[in-house]
Amino acid sequence: MRKNSVKNTRINGEVQRFLAEVIRNEIKDPRINVMTSVVAVEVAPDLKTCKAWISVLGDEESQKNTLEGLKSAEGYIRSLMAKQINLRNTPEIKFIMDQSIAYGVSMSKRIDEVNRADEEKHGNEEEQPILS
Repeated sequence: MRKNSVKNTRINGEVQRFLAEVIRNEIKDPRINVMTSVVAVEVAPDLKTCKAWISVLGDEESQKNTLEGLKSAEGYIRSLMAKQINLRNTPEIKFIMDQSIAYGVSMSKRIDEVNRADEEKHGNEEEQPILS
């Protein structure tokens, strides 16, 4: 796998900031959840394509609707990008649902449940010092 150049890393960051701003302020589609964030962006070195990983806080239906709304607004987002970001080519955007934040929250809840169960089990027993 090829390492990103400094230029490509800078472009990825700029496109990510742009997409987050557009999703938050510009798009008025009611299908798009207000708790949508752009997790990562990867623009191809030839600037033809762009993969944008998004995360939506909500149920499965909300995630599906948000993805549909973003896909339908792709042309509008691309035209705004062409006007605001000075690139040789305006990349074609592909939105991908990222489940890592939801997975992290789920695992954190499970860890808390295990810790609570462990405290209940061992909290009832008084700890006695071991005599040697």
